[in-house]
Amino acid sequence: MSASLEIMILATLVATACAIPGVFLVLRRVALMSDAISHAILLGIVLAFFVVKDISSPWLIIAAAVTGLITVSLTELIIHTRKLKEDAAIGLVFPLLFSMGVILISHYAGDVHLDTQCVLFGEIAFSPFDRLSFHDIDMGPRGIWVMSVVLLLNLAFVGLFYKELKIATFDPGLATVLGFYPIFIHYALMSLTSITAVGAFDSVGSILVVAMMITPPAAAYLLTDRLSRMLILSIFFGTMSALSGYWVAQRIDASIAGSMALMSGVIFLIVFIFAPERGLLARMFFKRWRRWDFATQMLAIHLLQAEITHADATEHVVSHMYHHMLWDPEFTSEVIAQGLEDGLIKKFGEKLTLTPYGREKAKNIIAHQ
Repeated sequence: MSASLEIMILATLVATACAIPGVFLVLRRVALMSDAISHAILLGIVLAFFVVKDISSPWLIIAAAVTGLITVSLTELIIHTRKLKEDAAIGLVFPLLFSMGVILISHYAGDVHLDTQCVLFGEIAFSPFDRLSFHDIDMGPRGIWVMSVVLLLNLAFVGLFYKELKIATFDPGLATVLGFYPIFIHYALMSLTSITAVGAFDSVGSILVVAMMITPPAAAYLLTDRLSRMLILSIFFGTMSALSGYWVAQRIDASIAGSMALMSGVIFLIVFIFAPERGLLARMFFKRWRRWDFATQMLAIHLLQAEITHADATEHVVSHMYHHMLWDPEFTSEVIAQGLEDGLIKKFGEKLTLTPYGREKAKNIIAHQ
């Protein structure tokens, strides 16, 4: 297997594994927690290394996962004091733990492969050189095996607790009534997030972990409200970010992890602009449509009231309409044209009258006011 293929497989595994807990973080509006966990786990890795003196020891993963849970617990403890909001609490806890880890590395582990460059950016290009051997048989890059296990763990967790996760995410109150213990599900999810971040930490660094855990789910959230579709779309966007990012990195000779993070942002930007209902263009068109819809309704109500009260004939005349509606003449002409197109009014020479549909709609609007 070529090194390029191994890198792409690893990147796809990282993207898929990160997208699964990322969906629930985005839905629960605790996306910043992934940033906190992915940085704070450095302290656990460093402390465990000081004890076991082996950078490949599984105790580093365990210690990092525990540090992630400590980060969550400290953050929620501060939030529950009601002195600080969630973002402020996260901004207090994770820089503290992360800086402690950086200081310990700088002073006591300067000759170990735990430098801050590795911590932040990682270097997925080196992953093919870290091989896993079993009885002198080359099993491939260690990162692929680690992330495969993490991915299977994530899939198993979501598969086993899908109903509980869905209810606890969208309606914690109902979950409590049904006995699903939302607090247990919350900490289980945070544990899963910690394990996922730890698994991807060495190969891709914390920046790409955060990018893959938040950006693809955020893009998926713009396209659907259904949890199952959001999971599928998140995995798809994450995979596309990884593969296109690798292609970009090769073309411009740039950081692979940085290019993947960049492409995840590009994909999100495309979705943010062109999403059918929540995209920027869709919202602009919707606002414009609401403006015209409101204006044509007001015109229909005016004509209905003029009919009922047998008002002066000028109330129906096109050339006088801007005066009665207190609109700009140009805007009035555009509203009349829109009303004609929507079938609300008819025009006979210079006189406007309501169609049966327009008259009924105007009556309904008045009745519901």
